[in-house]
Amino acid sequence: MSWQHFPEQHLPDILDSALAEFVAHGYDATSVRTIAKRVGVTVPALYYHYENKQAILTALLTRAMDILEAHVYDAVADTPNVPNERFAVVVEAIVLYITNHRDLAFLDREIRSLTPENHRQYADRRDRIEALLTRSVLAGCETGQFHTSLPREASRAILSMCLGVATWYSANGPLTPAEVAQRYVTIALDAVRYVDERA
Repeated sequence: MSWQHFPEQHLPDILDSALAEFVAHGYDATSVRTIAKRVGVTVPALYYHYENKQAILTALLTRAMDILEAHVYDAVADTPNVPNERFAVVVEAIVLYITNHRDLAFLDREIRSLTPENHRQYADRRDRIEALLTRSVLAGCETGQFHTSLPREASRAILSMCLGVATWYSANGPLTPAEVAQRYVTIALDAVRYVDERA
C-alpha cells in the first residue's frame, strides 16, 4: 500500500464519539458521561472498556501516532537516500496525514492534558518524526542542497507549521490533501533555503 494512500479509519464507537467531543469542545470540557451518552451506553459500561477519560485520550493519540509513523517511515523507505527528496517526502507524509485525518491530528493540541508518563511516551514518538526531518536537513546542508544556518530550528519550525494545518484545513475547502501537501513541501524547502543545482 502506498504511503500516499490514507484509507478511512474506523474507530470503535467510544473512541469515535470521544474524538468528536474532544474536537468540538476540548478535552477538559468533555465529561465521560457526555461520551457515554453520545455512544448510547452507561458510564459503567464505558469504564469496562476504558479506565477513564485519560485512557480514551491516550488511545486516540496512540492511534494517531501509529498512522503518522507508518506513513512517514514507509515514505522514507520508498525514497532514495537523497537529502532533499527524503526531506520532501517526510513533509508530504505529515501533511497528507493531517489533511486526511484532521480530527485525529487536531488532538495534538490536547497533549497538555496527558499525564506526565503518557505525555513522555507521546512526545518521544513525535520527537522521532522531528529527528527524521532534522537528519535530512543536516544532510542537505552537508551536501550543499540546503543553505539554512539554523537546521535544527528550521526542522522544529517546519514540524510546527505542518501540525498547524489541523487548525484550519477543511475537506470542504478548495484544496485537496495532495495540493496542500505539495504547497507545504514548497514552503518547507524555501525555509531550509533549498538550491536545486540542476537548475
